[in-house]
Amino acid sequence: MKKIFFLVAFIATAFGQYSFAQNNTNNTSSQLLTQYYAIKDALVSSNASTAAAKASEFVKTANSIDDKTLPEASRTALLKDAGDIVKTKDIKKQREYFAGFSDHMFALAKTTELSTEPIYKAYCPMKKASWLSSSTAIKNPYFGGSMLTCGKVVETLK
Repeated sequence: MKKIFFLVAFIATAFGQYSFAQNNTNNTSSQLLTQYYAIKDALVSSNASTAAAKASEFVKTANSIDDKTLPEASRTALLKDAGDIVKTKDIKKQREYFAGFSDHMFALAKTTELSTEPIYKAYCPMKKASWLSSSTAIKNPYFGGSMLTCGKVVETLK
């Protein structure tokens, strides 16, 4: 009887640890998306300093994630894009870098579960660039206040 109890306890512990490891991985991945959204919001507000600071946080988080969670090719592309945003305080340049950054984030979101909530891909026809959003409301990061609602949702990841 003690052996059966021990075996059941051992199996329960093993599955519990696996589940915790999975949840921790998803939390780390979701941090990347949350930080991406913060960069986007800073660009919507035309705040270059905040965009650079949030991109710096993104770089730190991306560097701390293991290769199983964030494939090396994705890490390299995202770190370059975010690093470029960090290096400049020119909002126009940051927005240019953000276009590639958004494409790479969307590619990652298609292969990795970054959120339990839907991720909306919006498209700006004036800039011919996309971005990710947590809502269907259009807040264009490429033009800020001058064309805040320019764009439309073109895809949804669930």
